[in-house]
Amino acid sequence: MSHSKLLALVGILVLAAIVLNGTVYSVDQREKAIVTRFGKVIRSNDKPGLHVKTPFLDTVHFFDARILNLDTEPQQFLTMDKKNVVVDSYVKWRIADVLKFYVSVGGSELEASERLSQVVNSGLRNQFGKRTINEVISGDRSQIMGTVTAEADKEAADYGIQVVDVRVERVELPDTVSNSVFERMRAERTRKAKQARAEGAEQSEIIRANADRQREILLADAYRDAQRIRGEGDAKASAVYARAYRLNPQFYAFYRSLHAYRESFKNKNDLMLLGPNSDFFKYLKNPRQ
Repeated sequence: MSHSKLLALVGILVLAAIVLNGTVYSVDQREKAIVTRFGKVIRSNDKPGLHVKTPFLDTVHFFDARILNLDTEPQQFLTMDKKNVVVDSYVKWRIADVLKFYVSVGGSELEASERLSQVVNSGLRNQFGKRTINEVISGDRSQIMGTVTAEADKEAADYGIQVVDVRVERVELPDTVSNSVFERMRAERTRKAKQARAEGAEQSEIIRANADRQREILLADAYRDAQRIRGEGDAKASAVYARAYRLNPQFYAFYRSLHAYRESFKNKNDLMLLGPNSDFFKYLKNPRQ
């Protein structure tokens, strides 16, 4: 084969490859495709697999058929009781009708996200405006998300979009309101703490006063019983002394004198000034008495 024929064959093969590449295209299971000719849609229902188009005239546009995530910016809404809340939400959506999607938003996911964000925010604003702040924070969040999902899916159908789910991640008060609420909560907790301390101090005083009163009563009762016992003992001692005196007055006088001597001269430094003829020393002078 001559060199010129070889070049011609190679050129034919290259041209055939270019034509084939421009004629055959593949649609993945995770994609949706639209075929346009000079900007006009000629086919939009291709199933996954290989397809044929007119080379150099037809253009294939591919779109993601999976569930997409739209994380919206936190928005501030007004509740029924005129309280501002900051709501952070996200949307799960996918392309349901690729032809409507291409015609309405030009096949742009960014444009679709902007319109879907407007639809969802409008629905959230409407739902939050029907409820008080306590309702949106405590109990009605699931109902709000379900209602907004249904309404947004209905409106987004005009764009060929299916709204799978709308989720409210967080509901917060604005920073200025949060600080004000925090200060009120702290003041309330401080007031309750002071009240609890005051009540505790009052109970402490009551308990201490009762304890002091019971102590005084116990001491008074003990002193009374001690005096009574001491009086009974003194009375018994006096009776014993009197009986002993009656039995032997001389011995009793001698015994009392010895007791007086012992008590008077306990220490070496004890000193007594008495006359030499004092009766105090009569048993020392004359023990036989």
